[in-house]
Amino acid sequence: MKKPENMSLEESIQELEQLVERMDSGQQTIEDALKQYERGVALVRASQQKLQQAEQKIRILQQKDEHIELIQCNPEDLK
Repeated sequence: MKKPENMSLEESIQELEQLVERMDSGQQTIEDALKQYERGVALVRASQQKLQQAEQKIRILQQKDEHIELIQCNPEDLK
């Protein structure tokens, strides 16, 4: 199992979706559910950091070219 910081954003999202499905099934022990929750939190944090880094890169590019306009992007649109 890869560390969250070594995964692509797409891999993290896919694993998060799988974790949610497993947790929703309710067929795991409390210990397993807690481990899955901890893994999910780590994946979310790493994903947020990757998104912040991407946003910063966009801002830098925008500063270099004043003709580019930064627009809001819905994460659901990236799927």
